[in-house]
Amino acid sequence: MQTEGIRLKTKIIYWITTGILLLLLWCANEGSRPMVYSGAKLQHSVGLIDSENKLVVEEAVAMTGVVASTPQYVMNRGSYTVTLDYTATEQDSVLELWEQGRKAAAWTLDPEQPRLTADFTLPADAKQVQLRINYSGGGSLYIKSLTLTPYTMFYSDTYFLMAALLLGSLCLWRYLTRGQSRIDRQRLVDYAVILGVALLATTPMMQTYLYNGDDLSYHLARLEGLKDGILDGQIPVNIQPDGLRGNGYLNAMYPYLFLYIGAFLRICRVSIGFSYKVLIFLANLGTAACAYAAVKSMSRSRRSVILAVVLYTLMPYRFTNILSRGDLGETLALVFWPLLLAGLYHIVIGERRYWYYVVIGFSGILQSHILSAAFAAAVCVVTALVFCVRVIRERRYVEALKAAGLTVLLNLWYLTPFLYYFFRENLGKDVLRWSSYFEQSINLSNMAQSISLYNKQYFSVGLALLGCVGIGFVWLVCEKGGQSGGQTERSGMAGYLLYLLVLGCVLIYMTTGYFPNKALLGSGLYKNIVTMIQFPWRFLGPASACFVFVGAVGLSESCVLAPYRNIIFAMLIGLNLLVVVTVPTDNSHMPYDSAAAEASKGHESKLASNIGLFYPQEWRLDGVTDDKLTTSVVTSDVNNIAVSGYEKRGTKAALTYTAETKQGFVELPIQNYLGYRAYDENGDRLEIAQGNGGRMRIAVNGDGAQHMIRVCYKMHPLFVLSDLVSALSIGGAAVLLWRRRRTCRMKREGEERYETGHQMAG
Repeated sequence: MQTEGIRLKTKIIYWITTGILLLLLWCANEGSRPMVYSGAKLQHSVGLIDSENKLVVEEAVAMTGVVASTPQYVMNRGSYTVTLDYTATEQDSVLELWEQGRKAAAWTLDPEQPRLTADFTLPADAKQVQLRINYSGGGSLYIKSLTLTPYTMFYSDTYFLMAALLLGSLCLWRYLTRGQSRIDRQRLVDYAVILGVALLATTPMMQTYLYNGDDLSYHLARLEGLKDGILDGQIPVNIQPDGLRGNGYLNAMYPYLFLYIGAFLRICRVSIGFSYKVLIFLANLGTAACAYAAVKSMSRSRRSVILAVVLYTLMPYRFTNILSRGDLGETLALVFWPLLLAGLYHIVIGERRYWYYVVIGFSGILQSHILSAAFAAAVCVVTALVFCVRVIRERRYVEALKAAGLTVLLNLWYLTPFLYYFFRENLGKDVLRWSSYFEQSINLSNMAQSISLYNKQYFSVGLALLGCVGIGFVWLVCEKGGQSGGQTERSGMAGYLLYLLVLGCVLIYMTTGYFPNKALLGSGLYKNIVTMIQFPWRFLGPASACFVFVGAVGLSESCVLAPYRNIIFAMLIGLNLLVVVTVPTDNSHMPYDSAAAEASKGHESKLASNIGLFYPQEWRLDGVTDDKLTTSVVTSDVNNIAVSGYEKRGTKAALTYTAETKQGFVELPIQNYLGYRAYDENGDRLEIAQGNGGRMRIAVNGDGAQHMIRVCYKMHPLFVLSDLVSALSIGGAAVLLWRRRRTCRMKREGEERYETGHQMAG
């Protein structure tokens, strides 16, 4: 349908509706509104709340120091105004501004004034901004309210949503006017199902707050650190320059490719909370799309494809990772398991030309979660061994070698720094083995459970996926699969799905208390492997992926179940939809405490004040704990070494000092990771030693003159070479894919012209 096919009235209504939606979004913008706390809503450990919601602190509490504070915010750089309404009877109480454990500013409360208004500027994005009220210990202090107001805005979430809505409207308009001939209705319905399932899976996140999962604070820190690294000029980002109270934190050890999306949003001043929710939605969308593409490449049944999309995207273990564990890495890795399993099928049995599915699937897993990549590598090896006869007989090892080689080349940019730091840096890797593993085993009876309204921490495959196991048993065991059909391809698929069924059941068995983990821990090799895995329930993800393939394809292939396909399809879909509606909440359905509330759960949550940022022990230098971190320069001799200036921006720092001793040194508050370089004012290289708390220790020049030390981070030449190899590999793969698509299109157009000419001649 062309543009002229749409009536003018329809065009006007379409764009007026779009304009109204944009206006409503703009009116709902909280980004520029102040955050207002009554005295009662401030964090406090002493004092009383009166009838007017004021916090009352009397001299009788017999204490001095911080009596009230705001949560800690992740805030964008910019200028802000803080207003405190109070009544004080004595001098010396102070309102203080803190950032990452450092006092940035302080304002004294004047007893003769009822209000304090002060401006402050954050020169860079801040990780832990907090306002504290420091009580002098004398007289009475009545804290009425505290207001924090941005000069421009706290965040640009609304403008991002408006841009997304406008872009979506333009794409839909283009489809309505030009694109209908390119997308048939069947595919359009499929795409609508993918989008709808992704939105449905995201509904538990459509709250005005963030679920505080076990690891969420760490992944928020990764997101923020990646943004800081990009602004520092690192591509790829190996060091989070402002992590660990500005000391820096190693980024290269945890895959982060897909976090660049959230980091870009943070650079555009989107809040950290909303950036994380966007990542989760894209993970849900990618999960549905990958399940669709994978199963579609193996089955011609649309019922099977749609069933796989729903079952895999809405499987219980994904919600466990997103909501309870806050495990963004494993959530992203689960996106690509269907492509990996489908790719392995095509290499060992199916269409050889789909070998690149393994490349995409394994690369996606590797760029999401290292442990999941180890599982994926193990599955690849086991699959090759199980089907080795067929692979060798039909020379399918050629596709296997191409997939393995291209996977290594594409991911070399990440693998090289990871392996370099893992084996050469003095990292605290022992803390990775904190779990005794077998104690984390789960009950087999739990496998039938879906999400509980009372507990976010559940580990199961759910009733729907257990139904897939039943389908597989009926088709592959009772009917003996496709072996009696006389079709080699169908028989091969049945054999592969039987393998997936057995593999999934074995993985489930390994998660339960019936597996002899405790006895096997006596083996040093076994103990080293499983304690690195930490939790046996990690096998639930790959097992669920196996069961989805077995159930979705088996339902369309089974002759016994053929009369009941529609009923089984509806039942399995319904069971999985129930998973979403039973996702637990915090039982608070209202985002605002009152009509006057401005510090709503939404406002605070977007600034991560209910969660905060956390940097675990794993990838710090060995022995570095929070109590050993400093934010200022440490000298070996305070009497003979004077520091006159220190400035740090990103991974670059400059120190100016004067020393009267030749045996002294300075320690910079920067973690001494490999790759840092130090130079004097003449550009000569200085030796860096590791000081206390992992800090950089540099010997001083004790001639009594003023000297300068400059520090910067430089990538190892091997890193640069790996980046170049991966970039060339990506470019070459893109060119080959484009040529293949063009050849296929030209061939298809030629066949269509031949058929048209043949029909006209007839």
